Amino acid sequence: MDELTHLDSKGLPRMVDVSGKPDTCRQAIACGTVRMKAATLDLIKEGKMAKGDVLASARLAGIMAAKRTSDLIPLCHPLLIGNVSVDFTMDDSASAVEIKASVNSIGKTGVEMEALTAVAVSALTIYDMCKAADRDITIDHIRLTAKSGGKSGVISIGQDR
Repeated sequence: MDELTHLDSKGLPRMVDVSGKPDTCRQAIACGTVRMKAATLDLIKEGKMAKGDVLASARLAGIMAAKRTSDLIPLCHPLLIGNVSVDFTMDDSASAVEIKASVNSIGKTGVEMEALTAVAVSALTIYDMCKAADRDITIDHIRLTAKSGGKSGVISIGQDR
């Protein structure tokens, strides 16, 4: 890549012009992990966390965050999002909640940032709702795992990083 796409000829920040690109079906999938004590994971599974249903709140927060990504990240295009899903898997052996967010759209630019933002805000919501019970919670390995659409087609990103 010879030039930085978010800088103009004077080196000033600019939004990339996508107006000439065709609309295509776009999807991005991102994942992340929230690690905690086993007792904290049990409280989440049993629905006994003092602040309420942790995963329902985290799911809503992730969906809302994906829809507001352009308000949070400079130069990110506002998108018409067709669907956002945020799902959780409990990993008892690692004492963790695995988060997976998928975002779909038909448009001129990808939805990777929206999927990543959904995972990050879902993880932060889990942290916030559980921090009184567990001060050692960590948020790990937020990453893009797949994307499709546009001229690059389907891309699966390796999990071994």
